[in-house]
Amino acid sequence: MIVAFFAYLGLVVSILPGKLVPGAILSDGSRLHYRCNGLLTLLLLVALLGVGIWMNFISPTMISDRGLELLSTTYIFSFLVTLVLYAAGRRSHDRGSSLKPHVTGNLIHDWWFGIQLNPQFMGIDIKFFFVRAGMMGWLLINLSILAKSIQDASLSQSMILYQIFCGLYILDYFIYEEYMTSTWDIIAERLGFMLVFGDLVWIPFTFSIQGWWLLSNKVELTTAAVIANFIVFLIGYRVFRGANKQKHVFKKNPKAPIWGRPPKVIGGKLLASGYWGVARHCNYLGDLLLALSFSLPCGISSPVPYFYPIYLLILLIWRERRDEARCAQKYKEIWTEYCRLVRWRILPYVY
Repeated sequence: MIVAFFAYLGLVVSILPGKLVPGAILSDGSRLHYRCNGLLTLLLLVALLGVGIWMNFISPTMISDRGLELLSTTYIFSFLVTLVLYAAGRRSHDRGSSLKPHVTGNLIHDWWFGIQLNPQFMGIDIKFFFVRAGMMGWLLINLSILAKSIQDASLSQSMILYQIFCGLYILDYFIYEEYMTSTWDIIAERLGFMLVFGDLVWIPFTFSIQGWWLLSNKVELTTAAVIANFIVFLIGYRVFRGANKQKHVFKKNPKAPIWGRPPKVIGGKLLASGYWGVARHCNYLGDLLLALSFSLPCGISSPVPYFYPIYLLILLIWRERRDEARCAQKYKEIWTEYCRLVRWRILPYVY
């Protein structure tokens, strides 16, 4: 199943049409270009699986029936592929920013964080490829869980809410896939076990914990709880998408209006308008609210479904600290001025 999934992605993303989006300018002045056809790739995949199910070639519950097997196999694949990436990086003599090996001499460190920024295989940017695979895998797991709940006659209002929120989030990701090209992971993180494991194992298998939990636990939600859950999702989506869109547009056109006004820019580099004038990492707040909305349909009887938002809170605070240190070193007094103007890190008046 995993081999077929990666073979499909490798073939289809190379031939389907898509918008060619330039990536961030690297330190040597070069920039990669990304073919953003993820939405078309995903829709075609779901359609093909639908035809396969209709013709009884495959089972709609083939993923939910083999969850642990898929988890362990994907983990082994992630481990092996990062060993290959490490070996290939050590042997590379490329001096360009995207492929230049960064070797510290510490085997564990270099394997974990990676050696090369944007390693490629047969013309495919592996980092961008794995992010896509993880997000698509998350949706496929959820759809199989949904099919399992229908098969078992255990479909609940909570399961429907969870599926709607996650489905909208994943579809939105691929609709605005080009925004991914300006994120920290793509432009700054090298590709090692941390990112490969995060994309292929952590995203699809831990982000779907709520769905797995709802398969064996029934939750009755009040009308007020359902409305509150929708409000959390909508606010989270508004902040998350709005902040990321403002950042992406600003990088493409620093003079583009923000909320109908000319943007306030510190030192000609740092955006201090819109969401980015409210908090220095306002997009993280939106992400956290969305993660919470995925868990709220499970009620409050168990902490298990809240693993994702709790983990994400810890991760984003850690990442925010790393990003602040990097920005302080890169922008120096400009960053100091920006922090003086925008006091809050993630949540205004709290943090």
